[in-house]
Amino acid sequence: MTRTELAARIDHTILRPEASSAEVHRAATEAMQLGFASVCVAPVWVGRVATMVRDFQPPTRVCTVVGFPHGANKPTLKAIEASSTIKDGADEIDVVAHLPPLLKADAETVKAELLEIVRAARATNREVVIKVIVESALLLKALNGKDGEAALAAGCRAARESGCDFVKTSTGFHPAGGATVEAVALFKKHAGGLKIKAAGGIRDLATARAMLDAGADRLGMSHSVAVLEELGADIG
Repeated sequence: MTRTELAARIDHTILRPEASSAEVHRAATEAMQLGFASVCVAPVWVGRVATMVRDFQPPTRVCTVVGFPHGANKPTLKAIEASSTIKDGADEIDVVAHLPPLLKADAETVKAELLEIVRAARATNREVVIKVIVESALLLKALNGKDGEAALAAGCRAARESGCDFVKTSTGFHPAGGATVEAVALFKKHAGGLKIKAAGGIRDLATARAMLDAGADRLGMSHSVAVLEELGADIG
């Protein structure tokens, strides 16, 4: 895998709440210069970053988060946040699902929440990419074994049946942890056409490759530049 190929599968992420304007500007610049799939920023920065990358070629997509990091907002508020950030210029949104229904493997309740968000998002921009964050580390640690797998399967089903595009492992902010190869492999088993984003704790090239090998289509990372530097020159 070349640097260009790897970069094209990375959402270059800066979601620290204390991130400054200069830091966000630098992340967006890095995304443009290095060819990352997107730059992922907090909702407050979307308008500025969208303006910054608008005329850059090849295009750099703008990603943001909804209901972040806990997912405990009412679905109506998540829908409003989704629509607002899309109007500001977000091309992709990563939505944190409400976790208690997932812990019960209650796909119908999760689906109902996501449907409200998806309808609002797609009414604003039909082409927006929607990813659902299910905190896979929490589900697997809290439930173990077949119950943990059932919870991940429920998250996949809810995301798929509500019309989302990706299922995503983690926010990177939950104490249970971030992406694991086990979670990505289970998502791959149950995705049924969904794409998979691994995020949370991916800080080196070996981990990034392991996630891709397990079936991830996209990686969410704040250490993206350092990982590309590990790969070396773009020589294949």
